[in-house]
Amino acid sequence: MLHRKLTAQSRSATLSCQRGSSAVGIPHDGQSHTRRAHSVPLRQVVPSLLRDPARALVEFGERSRGEVVRLNLGSFRPYLVTRPEHLQQVLREKSDNYVRAGDGLQWRPLKRLFGEGILSDGEYWANSRHILQPLFTARRIESLVDRLAEAIEDAVDELEAPARTGAPVDMGTEQARIVCSAIMRVFFADKISVADAMRIMQAQDAIAWSVMPRIMVPWAPLAVPMPGDRSFRRAVRLIDELLLPTVRASRETAESDGDDIIATLWRGRTEDGGRLDERQVRNDTVAMVATTTETTISVLTWLWPHLEKDPQVAARLYEEIDRVVGGAPVRREHLRELRYTRQVLDELLRLYPIGWLFPRRAVQADVIGGVPVEAGATIVVSPMITHRMSMFWDRPEVFDPDRFAPERVRARHRYAHFPFGGGPHQCIGMHLFYLEATLIVATVLSRYRFRLRRRAVPGIKVAAALRPLDRVEVTLRPVEGAAA
Repeated sequence: MLHRKLTAQSRSATLSCQRGSSAVGIPHDGQSHTRRAHSVPLRQVVPSLLRDPARALVEFGERSRGEVVRLNLGSFRPYLVTRPEHLQQVLREKSDNYVRAGDGLQWRPLKRLFGEGILSDGEYWANSRHILQPLFTARRIESLVDRLAEAIEDAVDELEAPARTGAPVDMGTEQARIVCSAIMRVFFADKISVADAMRIMQAQDAIAWSVMPRIMVPWAPLAVPMPGDRSFRRAVRLIDELLLPTVRASRETAESDGDDIIATLWRGRTEDGGRLDERQVRNDTVAMVATTTETTISVLTWLWPHLEKDPQVAARLYEEIDRVVGGAPVRREHLRELRYTRQVLDELLRLYPIGWLFPRRAVQADVIGGVPVEAGATIVVSPMITHRMSMFWDRPEVFDPDRFAPERVRARHRYAHFPFGGGPHQCIGMHLFYLEATLIVATVLSRYRFRLRRRAVPGIKVAAALRPLDRVEVTLRPVEGAAA
């Protein structure tokens, strides 16, 4: 039903584009003259969000036809920005004017977990970014390929027993175990055990759900109790109990330790030569545990149902991995040849971007797409919306990795696909995701084939990060001649 509705709206939008003007009579470059933003009424916004947030948000994007509109949430009326040219203005060209909205929408409830640091803005963000960025450059991440590959290989070994007996496995849980095993070894020098990392993942999952009432009612003061607050506090307390002793102990050995994340934070110098205090090291440690694990765990959960649903995609992926990797362990030399695997990952990120909402606050008044935006206004930027709009993607509901063939990527606007954000705040874990996810997919599928216990592709549950609506359980069988 949603696809038919969006297709009808797409035709209307396309006709409008072909006539060279929008439904409200301004050029689509939006810069010739200004107008007031069209407002989506409160009676449409709130019931739709309560019924099905993911579908409602995509419908708001479709109905906007790429224009800047306001979402009427009563006293809170953010601007929705969806067109790639406008996104480039907000995220890159005028990024200094559009800062993370620390006092509203998504970030305000989550700030109680992450605090000031790499996930905030201003001086705290700049200091953390300056210290952490060298750990996540493309060159350094590529230097870690073999270490990550070996850690992933060891973790995948544990799938041998259920594959031999035919026992079902929960791929969300198994991916969390594989990712935590690799990341804690390579990026945290085993200072955080895999068992503790898994407990942190569970706490982060609880936090993602618990903050939803505050995201849905962003005008509510933090002092006003809301559903989810108790669960949130419990989860944050658990994370601190697990991480703070490690953070404090690392302070004494940081100078002699290697280049793991916690030691780097203690040892690092800010741009003015200062050091981070314990609170900011704690904040950045919590943020980096989440950043280095959550995207891969969540996004890959949708891979297996899509491969089951799309046999041609699965066959191409299997063929590439079998041809490139064969029966050997996955290593650095294989990655450049796994081109279709990368396209599959890009298509997963299009449909299920873990960072699905990037709210921004306008520091000074500006004009976006012909719409005046006042100082202090909240701007809503959502990869989930833009990635699923039929103005920018043909048949956006279809899983089609060929969208990311090199020639098609070159023909597309850079900000039509931005799962990791853009500009100075682009996620520093982007290169790590592609490396880590490619290694996991290639390692698992070079050794096993699978069958889903439930064939349907799970729907989307909108939380602080997107989650599958249902568990993904599979049975595995070994591939003959695969590396053991």
